[in-house]
Parts: sequence; structure tokens; C-alpha cells
Amino acid sequence: MPRATPFDLIFDRIAGERFPALRAALEAAGVDPTDRDAFLMVREAIQLVRDLRPDEGFGEAIDQLVALVHHAYLFWAAGTRVLELAPDGLATLLGPAAAGDADPVEATGANVPAGEAPAAYYAQLPERRVWAEVIERLPHEPLDGCFVHPVPEQSLRVLGVFGIHPERQGFSVVEAIGPRAGLLAREDGAPLYAPVLTGGAAAGLHSIVGEEELLELGWRTRAIAAAAEAAS
Repeated sequence: MPRATPFDLIFDRIAGERFPALRAALEAAGVDPTDRDAFLMVREAIQLVRDLRPDEGFGEAIDQLVALVHHAYLFWAAGTRVLELAPDGLATLLGPAAAGDADPVEATGANVPAGEAPAAYYAQLPERRVWAEVIERLPHEPLDGCFVHPVPEQSLRVLGVFGIHPERQGFSVVEAIGPRAGLLAREDGAPLYAPVLTGGAAAGLHSIVGEEELLELGWRTRAIAAAAEAAS
């Protein structure tokens, strides 16, 4: 059975009812759906955020809820494409060969001509292989995957989803947005995505340190998503 995505867990039951009306409202308003400010001017979008808000409120976390709703809608509108990243390609995807101008498709062994990546997709990583300290000084959480879509000015918006567990209600999200950076480096000189958890290297784990690494991960999935689209 395919692993459930965050979209399946939160939006699967309501997407068929709510998202078509939201799409019609966006089209009637003549706005670019990737424009979050314009997206939030549509009544159907605001109502959906309100309906998903917990009874006790969300405080400062309302921005994360808005980001999740926006990414989920774009994911649905683009055909709910899920890019499943294989465990045997993870080390190469997160290694130095996939950085900079190198082709992450070639680096991960995908022998498929790349076309255009989907307008939005969810890149699902192998379970419990990539970790991050989502909230400072709290235990690290595993990255399930990330929603990805481009925005104007050659930028990318990436929403990492952390801490999915059958016994936990909800999950954590972190968003990063921007153009692809040049050469990134950690302050301590360690390679990007090197594990920071004790025993992480021996266990074959990786870590994301900072939003820049999350954004770079999103960029690295683009060529793979394009190749998968061309092969489908």
C-alpha cells in the first residue's frame, strides 16, 4: 500500500467538496493561484482556513496552517502528483554531487529525459531517514516529505512536513521560499545534510539544518520530478 501523504491525512475527505468551488472562485477573480496574498482574498480560501483551525485557535501557527492549505490546493489542482524518492538514491540526492550545477537526475541514476516538472507536487522521502530540529531545543522530527511549487522570479516555495506518526494528531510544517542559492555551507564546515543526531552517520541518517537546506532539497527534487513526469 502506498504511504499516506499529508494531503491524504488532512484533505482527502474534503478536497472533492471544497477545492472545485475554490478553483472556480480563483478563476472568477482572475488571480494567479500561486500568489498567496491573492489566494487569501478569496472567500472560499479564508473559510477553509477557518474551518480547519482548531477550536482553541492557532495563535502564531496560523501562518503554517495557511501555508499548508495553499500548498494542498495547488497540489490538488496539479493532479496530486507524488514523487516517491527511493532509499537507494537518497544518499546521492543529498550528497555533494547533486549540488550546484550538477544534475540530480543523473546523480540518482534516473535514465530518463527531463521535461517540465509538474506545477506542484509532493516529494515523499524514505521514512525516518532525514531529521531536523523543527522547534529549537525540542527533539528532532523526521521529514516525511515536502510540497513544492514554483513562484515568479525564478523562486521556489517548499513546505517540509515533519513528525507524521500514527499516534500523533497532526504534524509540523516549515516553509522556505527563494531562488536557488549558490554554494551553501554549514558554519561548522560539515557537508549539507550531514547527520547531527548522535549515531546518525552509522545509522545512515541525514539532517536538515536551517531553511536554506530545506529550500535546496526542494530544488534538488525538481529535475527528478520533471524526469518522472516525462516517463509517465
